[in-house]
Amino acid sequence: MIFFAGIITQLVATDEKLLLLLNRWHTPFLDQLMWMVSDKWVWVPLYVLLAGLIVRRYSWKCGLLCLLIVVLAVAATDQTCASLLRPLVERLRPSNPNNSISTAIHIINGYRGGRFGFPSCHAANSCALAVFVSCCFRRMVVTLFMLAWAVVVAYSRIYLGVHYPGDIVAGMMIGGLYGSLFYGIYCKILLFQKRDINNER
Repeated sequence: MIFFAGIITQLVATDEKLLLLLNRWHTPFLDQLMWMVSDKWVWVPLYVLLAGLIVRRYSWKCGLLCLLIVVLAVAATDQTCASLLRPLVERLRPSNPNNSISTAIHIINGYRGGRFGFPSCHAANSCALAVFVSCCFRRMVVTLFMLAWAVVVAYSRIYLGVHYPGDIVAGMMIGGLYGSLFYGIYCKILLFQKRDINNER
């Protein structure tokens, strides 16, 4: 038990050092860029574009089903992180005034986020969407774009000082899991639909 406690203590210390290393790389331009990148509403045009491409790739019926499943995937990811894991782990955000490390964190526009930050919902949600969309298209250019987008969104949270790198890694792992899981559910539903159509014939 002492051994595991020592490992956790070491991981937390490393996480804090890495955060301080990454969070101090600031410029006025990047401050505004990362603030914008972290704003979920900025990406609405991307979401609309992806929705259009998905519907175009599949039939209207399958496309709309796909959109419904991906919305459920992101919602499940978000709720798992925000409503289940955060209250359970209770890890203060580095930017939280009650956290001793907060005085060393570079804060932008006075933004400190909520109280707890493990795991990162931004990282989890963006990764869930990236993995799901990548599975839908199965093209290298789409996969690289979506994963790069998810990484940039996730990194912006470290840049803003509201998440530790560990929060980001955990969030992305959860998001990747949910993205893959819900894509598998989508494929199963399509398979059942095809079987029903064949049986009717």
